[in-house]
Amino acid sequence: MYSSVTKVAEASLPTTRGDFRILGFEGTLAPGTPLGPQGKPVEDVVVLRYGSDADLASGPPIVRIHSQCLTGDVFHSLRCDCRQQLDLALDTVVAHGSGIILYEEQEGRGIGLMAKLRAYELQDQGLDTIEANLKLGYRSDHRDFSLPAAILKQMGIHQVRLITNNPEKVQALEAAGIRVTERLSAEVEANESSEKYLEIKREKMGHLIGWL
Repeated sequence: MYSSVTKVAEASLPTTRGDFRILGFEGTLAPGTPLGPQGKPVEDVVVLRYGSDADLASGPPIVRIHSQCLTGDVFHSLRCDCRQQLDLALDTVVAHGSGIILYEEQEGRGIGLMAKLRAYELQDQGLDTIEANLKLGYRSDHRDFSLPAAILKQMGIHQVRLITNNPEKVQALEAAGIRVTERLSAEVEANESSEKYLEIKREKMGHLIGWL
């Protein structure tokens, strides 16, 4: 699917949680590959790496593939669990002493920010997240996880402990030749605004959420 995967930058990133390395990657779609809803032939992925090379090589590293969510990650929206899952992943890798977070440019399950806001508008009228996407002419989920898999391979990582509730992420990595030795739960506490959102993820998308 991607004709090339290029690391374009790497730098230190001191944060309130600790000192990370931040890496930028670009994936270019192979000629003839249909463009997704956002119509972009190039996708950017930001990688946060925590711990030394020796730490990361000591066993399958903890990994989180996180889809960009401006409303949740930046504005702390309560409509979704994205910010909570990102915080959980960051806290987990720091507590473990090493790990990798791949922050993928897949806003709104791949439909883009403006389409996601239009879907929000439909959700305010009573549609659930999947119904809103379908109403707008999109699939329930347009994301593709082959680029994070390719980046992990480029980093020399072929086995991971994956933080996710989404079986499709596990399947995508396994299909790409990366063994998921353990799935770590990304369950977080629901709130009044996110309960229906999480229920739909479980009931219609097969996410592994057990407390609802």
